[in-house]
Amino acid sequence: MPHIRPISDLRNRAHEISDLCHEERQPVFITKNGKGDMVVMSQVDYECIHSLLELYHKLGEAEMLDAAGEQGITHSDLMERLRSRIK
Repeated sequence: MPHIRPISDLRNRAHEISDLCHEERQPVFITKNGKGDMVVMSQVDYECIHSLLELYHKLGEAEMLDAAGEQGITHSDLMERLRSRIK
């Protein structure tokens, strides 16, 4: 169940909101004048979501290249290139 708090709680109960975000690993929805205004979440959860978005973006680019007929490389070729750079 989502946690919904008024914006005044950011000022008066910021520590409590922070604890909710970290302990339950869920965002807290902040309302202003009874309407949704912001979402507060832990930095760890934000970075995880951001990483997933970057991955989805890169996968979308790869799918577009594949649909356009671009030729990729095999996994073994990629690993060989990476190993040669490390050495």
